Amino acid sequence: MKVLYIFLVSLLLNSNIKAQDIIEEGATLQLVSEEFKFTEGPARDSEGNVYFTDQPNDRIVKWDAMTNSVSDWMSPSGRSNGLYFDANGNLISCADNKNELWKIDPNKNVTVLVDKFEGKFLGGPNDLWIDKKGGIYITDPLYKRDWWGTREPEVEKRRVYYLAPGSEELKIVAEDFVMPNGIIGSKNGKKLYVADIGDKKTYEFTINKDGSLSERKLFCEMGSDGMTLDKKGNVYLTGQGVTVFDKSGKQIEHIDVQENWTANVTFGGPKKDLLFITAMDAVYTLQMNVKGAH
Repeated sequence: MKVLYIFLVSLLLNSNIKAQDIIEEGATLQLVSEEFKFTEGPARDSEGNVYFTDQPNDRIVKWDAMTNSVSDWMSPSGRSNGLYFDANGNLISCADNKNELWKIDPNKNVTVLVDKFEGKFLGGPNDLWIDKKGGIYITDPLYKRDWWGTREPEVEKRRVYYLAPGSEELKIVAEDFVMPNGIIGSKNGKKLYVADIGDKKTYEFTINKDGSLSERKLFCEMGSDGMTLDKKGNVYLTGQGVTVFDKSGKQIEHIDVQENWTANVTFGGPKKDLLFITAMDAVYTLQMNVKGAH
């Protein structure tokens, strides 16, 4: 019995060590810049650079992974919020100025992919994830913006939509949310995580072959503004710092960030092992022992 007890304790300790070993030993948050008003939507390109938004200042900013420097990439930017690169190097943007979804090519030419749903203005596409087929999942919460003027969103329900490859029409794939926000899919394309920040919950869905979602289940009792995944399947949620959950929904780590609010997170750098964090007027990096899933 004593031998069994020692074995179980040892197993538990080793498990905890492995769970907490996602951050490189001795690594601390590194401030990249704090010259912004509100940072959001980080997206990694094929070289490891990260593009993110400073929405109140209507600009997309590029972080250069080689020089660790930032520079304006596009301004105005349609009040871009969430960003994600497609397989062809186009930057897909939740363009909040007119409640639209944009495709921005490397030369900054803009194509409006979605302007309305069934002839009505959306609440405002907020965050997105692109599957291997090129289909786009977007969350549509409602945060009324000063720049909308007298225009009012016309879609009453808060949902997740899917834009199939080659389609011009959004398809409802999930609803019954208070305020859906952060979204990310698994590396194998079989699971989709959606954070309902308004209800302080994150859900896990099964992705079907046609892009529809099924088997909705509660992943954890925490909402999130933005989110990402590492190659181990750990899920990174934002808000008060960055909170990390393993694939079963168990919290394994919390990364404290000095700012009052952490909006979003992704993995950047040539090796995808730098956690890139957008936090209010600042952006940070943190050296990790794990790599990003995407």
